[in-house]
Amino acid sequence: MTTHTPHFDADVVLIGGGIMSATLGAMLAQQRPEWRVLLLERADALATESSGPWNNAGTGHTGFCELNYMPDPTDAAKPLSMVEQFGRTRAWWDALIADGRLDDGFLHRTPHLDVVFGERDMAYLRRRYETLRAHPAFAEMEYTENPETIREWAPLVMEGRGPESMWGRMAATRHPGGTDVDFGALTRGLVEIVTDAGGEVRYGHEVTRLRRTLAGWTVRGRGPEGRFEIRARRVFVGAGGKALRLLQSARLPEVRGYAVLPVGAAFLRCSDPEVARRLDGKVYGQADIGAPPMSVPHLDRRYVDGADHLLFGPYATFSTKLLKRGRLTDFFTTLRPGNLHVVAAAGLQNLSLVRYLVGQLAASRRAKFAQLQRFYPDADPAQWELVAAGQRAQLVTPDRRRIGVLQQGTELVSGADGTIAGLLGASPGASTAVPIMEELLIRWGIAAAVEPQPNSAKTPVAS
Repeated sequence: MTTHTPHFDADVVLIGGGIMSATLGAMLAQQRPEWRVLLLERADALATESSGPWNNAGTGHTGFCELNYMPDPTDAAKPLSMVEQFGRTRAWWDALIADGRLDDGFLHRTPHLDVVFGERDMAYLRRRYETLRAHPAFAEMEYTENPETIREWAPLVMEGRGPESMWGRMAATRHPGGTDVDFGALTRGLVEIVTDAGGEVRYGHEVTRLRRTLAGWTVRGRGPEGRFEIRARRVFVGAGGKALRLLQSARLPEVRGYAVLPVGAAFLRCSDPEVARRLDGKVYGQADIGAPPMSVPHLDRRYVDGADHLLFGPYATFSTKLLKRGRLTDFFTTLRPGNLHVVAAAGLQNLSLVRYLVGQLAASRRAKFAQLQRFYPDADPAQWELVAAGQRAQLVTPDRRRIGVLQQGTELVSGADGTIAGLLGASPGASTAVPIMEELLIRWGIAAAVEPQPNSAKTPVAS
């Protein structure tokens, strides 16, 4: 009896040309160079959505400055988890740089600071600092309530502030080991590793449906020459806001009841290099009372395309799109009878988020600029422009007790047979890409890409 061996166009199809697909593709190039890897991207370039440098703040999320990771100043669990995950990500980047396979221009050393105002937030920051300093990863963190020290750390923050009696007391922390990451440049560098190993990238290919076969998957969609169909052994869905819709089309039981809520953002940007150079770092603050964790204000020095910029925000925007270049129908295509109650429950439990969004949408440019001036009193409106950032799909998962729960991070979902996986949710996924993809490689029965080396040398970060 003759056994028919199915023909596959690719061993792995990666859907979406962002940091997640790029990371997985580069790992596969290391671990399985004989595999045929095909990346499909709906746009005409890589990293046009959340991984683009102007679609995120570029913070290498370590827990040094993200106050929303630690609402209880005595509980360091989340910052410790984040610094460990980002450390694994950095170790992998550094190994690729040391091997000459990745250019280090995407990565810059940038101190991470917190600045808070008023006695309540000062007491919180002081307690947080005392808790974190007990752990080696945070040993370099400094704390001050001295305005002159804050002026040394971040001169731009203190310019035009006047006597303390006019603006109240403030406190700050600073960790010199933070980073600014151009995830767009990183994505392009990692995909180059994929293509150097024989992988292929097809632009203008929008995947619309996934269908299981006896031995793998059929990937269907629209491309420059019309409809296409690709047969693959394995599929990874790294399509950002469209990931849930594609996993639903695959009839994956693991996402039954899952939902997403669209969340957009905008930033004020200053590209005057003389202004940008007066801030050495990323300055995070405390969200207003009642505001959701995602609304933490921050003023960031950015290095993009060889130039210095400042970015302040985020300001919430609203659209039913799930991608920046998506369609207004995106959100509605994810709704199912099995997740409508999940979405409704999550909305009712997060009325503060609804109020915050309404307030943000109603805020004038003058009101938006006033928020910036709390961090930079001398800011000149003529030097700042409002730019749209990435569109996010905030994950909502079913819950027996609460019906629906709004998640703040990312979740890796994979099929039971190990042939399909996808990433759902929003920030800080890019900073934790390596641990997430290591977990997927383990689920797929492939050795993890990063093996800790106790005596491995660190590649210097560009200054």
